Amino acid sequence: MELIIRTEEDMNKLGETLARILNKQDVVCLHGVLGAGKTTLVRGIARGKGYQGRVTSPTFTLMNIYQAQEPIHHFDFYRLEGADLIDLGMEDYLQKELCLIEWPEVGSGVLPGEAMHIYISLAEEDYDRERLVQIEAGGEEGRRKIKELEQIVDTGC
Repeated sequence: MELIIRTEEDMNKLGETLARILNKQDVVCLHGVLGAGKTTLVRGIARGKGYQGRVTSPTFTLMNIYQAQEPIHHFDFYRLEGADLIDLGMEDYLQKELCLIEWPEVGSGVLPGEAMHIYISLAEEDYDRERLVQIEAGGEEGRRKIKELEQIVDTGC
């Protein structure tokens, strides 16, 4: 599924829409360069799940927990290496709580195959222009969620 996101507000709205289809045990991997909008998308998901507090990137803390309708675990693997994930006890969170993961490439060996992957690309390497968002998911449940999302969202493509 591909979408064109034109503004920060639109990225927040996409997050709020995603919140409607995400369940407690889902893992969402967020890919994109620094400043692409990953944390903005997380902010929208958190709002959509009822969280009203501040949402920030956990670049230095590694994980933020937002107490919404159900806990949301927001990870940032930017400063980690694969071996560090085992020390963090990722297995304790994955598929037990909603996990939103920035820079998931580091955890490719630990993350479930049925995780949802969201790729955010800048238009012409310009931070002030629209974003191309591609959403993929593995497994039967993931494909069902993508179809449900396609029925809700105007892709803009």
